[in-house]
Amino acid sequence: MSKYTFQDFKSDQEVRWCPGCGDHAVLAAMQRVMPQISEERNCEKEDFVVVSGIGCSSRLPYYMNTYGFHSIHGRATAIATGIKVANPDLVVWQACGDGDALAIGGNHFIHAIRRNIDLNIILFNNRIYGLTKGQYSPTSKFGAVTKTSPYGTVEHPFNPGSLVLGSKGTFFARSLDSELKLNEEIMLAAARHKGTSVMEMLVNCVIFNDGAHKEISDRAFRADRTIVLRHGEKMIFGRNRDKGLVLDGLRLKVVTIGENGVTEDDILTHDAHSDNIGLHTMLADMKYPDFPVALGVIRDVEDITYDEAVSRQVEEVTEKSRIKCVDDLLRSGSVWEVK
Repeated sequence: MSKYTFQDFKSDQEVRWCPGCGDHAVLAAMQRVMPQISEERNCEKEDFVVVSGIGCSSRLPYYMNTYGFHSIHGRATAIATGIKVANPDLVVWQACGDGDALAIGGNHFIHAIRRNIDLNIILFNNRIYGLTKGQYSPTSKFGAVTKTSPYGTVEHPFNPGSLVLGSKGTFFARSLDSELKLNEEIMLAAARHKGTSVMEMLVNCVIFNDGAHKEISDRAFRADRTIVLRHGEKMIFGRNRDKGLVLDGLRLKVVTIGENGVTEDDILTHDAHSDNIGLHTMLADMKYPDFPVALGVIRDVEDITYDEAVSRQVEEVTEKSRIKCVDDLLRSGSVWEVK
């Protein structure tokens, strides 16, 4: 097997995203983590396929030195599904935007998750349609003023995490574009997961939605407004690492360690592998200012994948069938001889 570096996964194409676009950082993390994925899975660069739909983020296959497929708007998941089912040995990654995946591609997106196809889906969420010049998207904030909502949107946005977990997703993670190390950590966990891995990357669009996630992304207060969840670790956050999450009845509650008798032992321990989808949903739903926004791997549970089930079914049917070739098929059923 070849020994790769991140340079081996960089194509010779000029990256044509705007300077300052958050997509650059996500691409860099992806290129940096690919050599380790290749080594762990004992696969060559040619075993990787990157699929995309339409949108700024969908340029990504051009910038990866792997096989790629630039499909049409909203259909990346359908194409990626076909590739994986036809050749389960391939490592299939998908790049899509919040509009591409959750609007015109919404049905494909939720059904891939429901089927648990072994895909690694990077969902670039900048809360806007960037390529088509600034229309509001399914994740735009309520009241957002855009090209297509000059007086403010009157629609409640999707929370991608809720959508994934509501579709019985087996893997969901979230991060910020600027968190390069965390993004690599998430991508590696996604690659190790068997099933549909959805990684929501909160990215900034400097042209049409600058500051899309500024309430949590600014380094001055990021530690107090986000929480990085890691399996087996206490749900502690804050610049001084003195805040945490506990269960108050059936609800999450933010507490301060050292106040009102609260100790570190009272803080919840994150279990990404638990089948308790209710708690994972509560974590994915947390919003500032009432709660910190959850980053990291929120859910990572095992279940049979669609592509495994299809392969297994084909093997079972083939073994039992009397038809082994086209000639057997032509001579099966009702036949007659013409003289």
